[in-house]
Amino acid sequence: MTHRFNPSGMWQPNGRAFSQGVVQGEGAVLHVTGQVAWDEHGDVVGAGDVEAQMEKAVDNVRLVLAEVGGELADIVSMTIYFLDRADLPGIQRVRARHFPLETAPASVLIQVPGLVAPELLVELVPIAVVPPERFRPPR
Repeated sequence: MTHRFNPSGMWQPNGRAFSQGVVQGEGAVLHVTGQVAWDEHGDVVGAGDVEAQMEKAVDNVRLVLAEVGGELADIVSMTIYFLDRADLPGIQRVRARHFPLETAPASVLIQVPGLVAPELLVELVPIAVVPPERFRPPR
């Protein structure tokens, strides 16, 4: 079983969708390639809209996880790369919709000067642990 925690005596998430620590449980560890707002044709979804891009990136992560029996709650750690500090509230809103506090991963946000394509505003790089009872090998 995965254990998420926020120790007392230090700064707290205060409602933000992350945990200070996550102890990985038993299961298959899945490292996911950075996911951006590309659709199945490689076209950018939500140009200029960080929330729309976050939603599409989360959907892409969900598809990778589902292929092996996983779900968003199985994510134990996530790195989020973003371009503009002004986009943080939108990034956090989408993150809060998909990662409730009880299953929030350990998380880091890194501001970068650019991503792989100039239209992209955000990229998610999660690590998940899919429990053995749900894990299935990818097709």
